[in-house]
Amino acid sequence: MTDAQMRQAFTPRETVGELDRYIIGQDGAKRAVAIALRNRWRRQRVPEDLRDEIHPKNILMIGPTGVGKTEIARRLAKLIKAPFVKVEASKFTEVGYVGRDVESMVRDLVEVAVNLTREEAQTAVEARADEATEERLLDLLLPKPKHKGYEDTADATTSEDSESKTRETFRRMLRDGKLDDRPVEIEVSAKPPVSLVQNFSAEGVQDMVFQLQDMLGGRGGGPKKRRKATVSEARDIIREEEIGKLLDMDQINRDAMKLAEESGIIFIDEIDKVASGQAKKGSGPDVSREGVQRDLLPIVEGSTVSTKYGRIRTDHVLFIAAGAFHTARVSDLIPELQGRFPIRVELSSLASDDFVRILKEPKNSLLKQYVALLETEGLEVTFTDDAVQEIARIAAEVNASIENIGARRLHTVMETLLDDISFDAPERREKVIEIDAAFVKAQLEPALRSEDLSRFVL
Repeated sequence: MTDAQMRQAFTPRETVGELDRYIIGQDGAKRAVAIALRNRWRRQRVPEDLRDEIHPKNILMIGPTGVGKTEIARRLAKLIKAPFVKVEASKFTEVGYVGRDVESMVRDLVEVAVNLTREEAQTAVEARADEATEERLLDLLLPKPKHKGYEDTADATTSEDSESKTRETFRRMLRDGKLDDRPVEIEVSAKPPVSLVQNFSAEGVQDMVFQLQDMLGGRGGGPKKRRKATVSEARDIIREEEIGKLLDMDQINRDAMKLAEESGIIFIDEIDKVASGQAKKGSGPDVSREGVQRDLLPIVEGSTVSTKYGRIRTDHVLFIAAGAFHTARVSDLIPELQGRFPIRVELSSLASDDFVRILKEPKNSLLKQYVALLETEGLEVTFTDDAVQEIARIAAEVNASIENIGARRLHTVMETLLDDISFDAPERREKVIEIDAAFVKAQLEPALRSEDLSRFVL
């Protein structure tokens, strides 16, 4: 069982608890993804004849930008180490759009799965690869002399003992890094020629492109050439080669395909931008938007997509769609697509109290990030509680005055607040800085009073 499948054993309560460490509020969305994750674990334990009939209940998140839709999906995938891909539905309405390009999201998912699986396999062989790398470096530093055939046994034995002692001496120096700058000559793979057909990889030739890339050396191998490098550079090159020798890429690819099929998550953002209702309001051609929906439909329903690693079924990939749905409604999506997202959760807008929690509570909160960044300059920065309240109030006020972009507003407010400190940090004599409400007002209120809110716009 893979790492991702083992972590799917989290109970829904445990999953929500993990998400709470990074995301404030939005309990309904967290519950939905937690149940979807647990259902994957349950599906693996039902009788095999029924397993293929159980499909994931895809989720549609409805809420304004910056409230945590993408972060919930991304953190869920990271939690279980599952392949994750985020795409924007609106990109498929661009000029030159080709319907088959919708399948690119599945190919990207497979690439991510291959990388994840390869990293896991690489970790398992790293120790053996390091040993082989060390031996090859010693061979480069100490080429074995050719013994003459007429040497007697005693001389040969003495010579071998001397070589062994020298080799061990060099081994210690190599491990201590004393030989890192010494030049050596190594053999490396010559770069394969660039495949010109990549620029023409449209609907009818994609499978042919995959095959041509392999023929042209896109997957390793190819001719060798000699080049000079330092021991430090050679170590990295040789280590990669040794890891490649120890990895069974065919098995890795098979495992990755299965991982993508059973544990993959595709997040489709801005799905409201392809709702046909927007066209009725005069915001764009209806044909393109509805065409994207119909091209998405078979992928979400479950189909087979060709990739350079083989054919993958999307029947059990979890799809999470999201959109603000300000100018369109869910009912503006075609009925077939609506039916493929049976779980719908509404995410609430963020108020001032939510901003306070976002600034302080998450494991990776903004305040912790800025404190850590400025600490690298020798500055000890602290924020009082009233300062945090004031930052949150101003962020909420700017969101209400211009455009509600949710928690992303905190980034611009914090940058403006700490602009002078960040700029002067290397030369500041004062190493302890306390930021209180008075400091926040002094830095930010002038912009608000003059209605110069453009400084806060992303």
